[in-house]
Amino acid sequence: MTELSFFQLAAIALIFAWSGFVRSGIGFGGALFTLPFLLLVLDDPLVFLPIISVHLLIFASTTVIGDHLKNASSNSDDKYIKTEVNWWFIRYSMAIMIIPKLAGVIGLLVLPAELTNIIIFVLIAAYSLTYIFDMPMRSNNRIMDFSFLTFGAYISGTSLVGGPLIIAVAMRYIKPHEYRSTLFVIWFILVSIKLGALAYADVDLQLVNALLLLPFAGIGHVIGLKTHQWLLQRDNRSFYRNIGILLLITSCVGLAQSI
Repeated sequence: MTELSFFQLAAIALIFAWSGFVRSGIGFGGALFTLPFLLLVLDDPLVFLPIISVHLLIFASTTVIGDHLKNASSNSDDKYIKTEVNWWFIRYSMAIMIIPKLAGVIGLLVLPAELTNIIIFVLIAAYSLTYIFDMPMRSNNRIMDFSFLTFGAYISGTSLVGGPLIIAVAMRYIKPHEYRSTLFVIWFILVSIKLGALAYADVDLQLVNALLLLPFAGIGHVIGLKTHQWLLQRDNRSFYRNIGILLLITSCVGLAQSI
């Protein structure tokens, strides 16, 4: 990314700080809430997806371990809400998602960057409407579970924005205090598969750029950790609605540029 201007590099650094905040604050969105902004700066998803993936591996693992240590050290009369991992849901979902995840990674490698960008912007625009109108996707039966997890894993393989589809199933099975840690374990597994496949295909994993951007994502991550407990205890619908409006505007701008 050395050919970018100072203002583009500064914008990318700020966006990665934002990615760290939303990822640790609500348990997902490191790619969903940042890719549209990044693609407006540089329209090549294969540059940013490996960086986001590397950051997710680092922060997901440290957060789950940190939550476990906090659970062990907190007293029963503390106001701290203990977080847990729902291992049953992880086994259930991964059994469905492994194959479509691999198919999605292949799609990322063979699809033109312009088409991938359009797919990302269209999906994020659709997701944003569910946040704006407070109509989250939910699964009601096993057939919907299979459909959402399959499509979500495929989209996660191509662009890392399949989270809302996977969450639509997770909300049926996991409790609020299991939400972030369970999702982080799922993201860790899915991203490990993606990075392994990209490395096998000799795609540049952008490890130097990931390291350079790590402090910015780390700042956002720390702020998000402090915000997470606050969000657990409050109605955060207005937070999602505002993000939805911002995502819709950004996606429309990105679509206009891509088309």
